Amino acid sequence: MTAPKVDLKDDDAYRAHRGEWRLVDLGPRQYLAVDGQGDPNGAAFAPAVESLYPVAYALKFASKDAGRDYVVPPLEGLWWAQDLDAFTRRRDKAVWEWTLLLAVPEWLGAAEVDAAVERTRPKAPPRLADLRLETLTEGRCMQTLHVGAFDDEGPVLRRLHTEVLPGAGLAPTGRHHEVYLTDPRRTAPEKQRTVLRQPIS
Repeated sequence: MTAPKVDLKDDDAYRAHRGEWRLVDLGPRQYLAVDGQGDPNGAAFAPAVESLYPVAYALKFASKDAGRDYVVPPLEGLWWAQDLDAFTRRRDKAVWEWTLLLAVPEWLGAAEVDAAVERTRPKAPPRLADLRLETLTEGRCMQTLHVGAFDDEGPVLRRLHTEVLPGAGLAPTGRHHEVYLTDPRRTAPEKQRTVLRQPIS
């Protein structure tokens, strides 16, 4: 009997509601990861995305052949800058730094990722050599659902940092995390759905 296909989004980490910042507690999770810097509309971003997905699908099909199928999860990103205002007010994308992520199921590990990288190598993804398997432990976080264009996130994040966190006696402790529930290449900006997450203490 074939095991049911696993959807990694069936998890509290992917649940969020528009207009509501809620607390979640997240344990260790592993990801395919690749780093970059600058405007996500610039030249560095697309090659990073184009290098993640071939490896993710090689992993998925190898796992399926071994009897455990799963849905390749949505793209995620960690974002930071030396000056928080670059996110919340100025939206100065040139100084942004980022790590793009695709979640990897817990039953797969470094050996499977290495094998997937080797199977992908003939396709020559541009950032293949920069990919790594990374474990992220975010712990206690606040998250919400943003519906709309990425450029409209500023007021939502500004409210988090100037009202929600101070009002609850909390402080940000890690990098801003986004989960892209819709594909921006196929979704109108006003309909894009993005989980916004901030680790806290």
